[in-house]
Amino acid sequence: MNLENIHSVYFIGIGGIGMSALARYFIAQGLTVGGYDKTPSEITDTLKKQGVTIHFEDDAHIIEDSFLNAEMSLVVYTPAIPKEHAQLNYFLSNGFQVLKRSKVLGEITKQTFCMAVAGTHGKTTTTSILGHLLNECNVKVTAFLGGISENYDSNLILNGTDVTVVEADEFDRSFLTLSPNYACITSMDADHLDIYGNASELIKSFEDFTKKIKPNGKLFVKNGLPISGITYGIEDDSDYSVKNIKIENGSYVFDVKTPNTLLENFKFNLPGRHNLSNALIALAMTVEYGIPKPQLAKALASYKGVKRRFTYQIKNNDLVLIDDYAHHPAEINAVHQAVREMYPNKKVLAVFQPHLFSRTRDFADDFAQSLSKFDEIILLDIYPAREKPISGINSQWLLDKIDHSHKQLVSKLELIDAIKQSTASVILTIGAGDIGEEVKHIKNALSIAS
Repeated sequence: MNLENIHSVYFIGIGGIGMSALARYFIAQGLTVGGYDKTPSEITDTLKKQGVTIHFEDDAHIIEDSFLNAEMSLVVYTPAIPKEHAQLNYFLSNGFQVLKRSKVLGEITKQTFCMAVAGTHGKTTTTSILGHLLNECNVKVTAFLGGISENYDSNLILNGTDVTVVEADEFDRSFLTLSPNYACITSMDADHLDIYGNASELIKSFEDFTKKIKPNGKLFVKNGLPISGITYGIEDDSDYSVKNIKIENGSYVFDVKTPNTLLENFKFNLPGRHNLSNALIALAMTVEYGIPKPQLAKALASYKGVKRRFTYQIKNNDLVLIDDYAHHPAEINAVHQAVREMYPNKKVLAVFQPHLFSRTRDFADDFAQSLSKFDEIILLDIYPAREKPISGINSQWLLDKIDHSHKQLVSKLELIDAIKQSTASVILTIGAGDIGEEVKHIKNALSIAS
């Protein structure tokens, strides 16, 4: 792929979080950008305000002329797009350069010092912390984020090209297109079994990813994972370890043991040991890169988080509403740990929208166990995303597996009434589907009620 000859880029699935970050990157390069998505969203609205033409109808005849020169146009698509998609097939049949998002990302990062964050959980938060640390410490960095940063109100940090920071996504083996200088692996829990078939194939894919690291590069791994590298962990004997943890005014204060010294008195404002672990690996990578501790401490203290990652929507003495993207049992367990640490004596209601029929089927017992830890549970119907229904797999089937006396399945139309009837003072909305679109309505209703 020769980007120098490209004048326009058309994205099929432009509203996706990773796709839109790439779209913003090409806008900043002065290219003409357009695309298709299935439905309007906050992301597509923002892109349209930046001058991007977006279609919500899958029709090849409505694509603008500026994208129809095969020699000067690049077409980028996401694996979530169905193979029968009309626009995708038009470009494939007419000699256009058509690439997956991950391939384009690999090409962009190839000529830079690339830091890649891999793992089945924690990628987005870790990537956003890492990008923020580098940016605040005056490194010329471009960071492609899998979520909207609260600090930048964007999924792209654009401040030069000496270093690129990317999420190394295991879905569809996308991360095998990258060739990072530094890489980390935050977790390797079984997931995406619709792609891999079993956990051992997923682990093999991570092993293949480690072989993509450039010569003289560095690999960082969460302590306990079955892959060798520079280890990190919390209050353990890892190469990089968090020590002397205190909670002050809802924030963590801690020290970091490195292979050579003890770096004291960091402050981090996100709750949850999983987030503390994400902060640690970002610090480890930046320390290895050579950034001094005082700069890092100041930068970390100013980090605000990622939207839909333990995001407070309401926070007062009487009521707390938190929204989180968690969609895997391990992620729900992490959210539960965080909320219990912050609100140890409060009743907690979890509103969960399962994501994908296959994931619900593959981890049903684990979901049931994770959700049963909350004081009250509300389930929504499964969000299908890219999948068609699987016979017998639905939210009622999952609800029946949950051993709990305060559980119910409701529709979106019934959701606000069901929440209002709860006596919980801490409410969590959880899931990777369109439950995030419901949060503003829930917030408004609860704000009026209180």
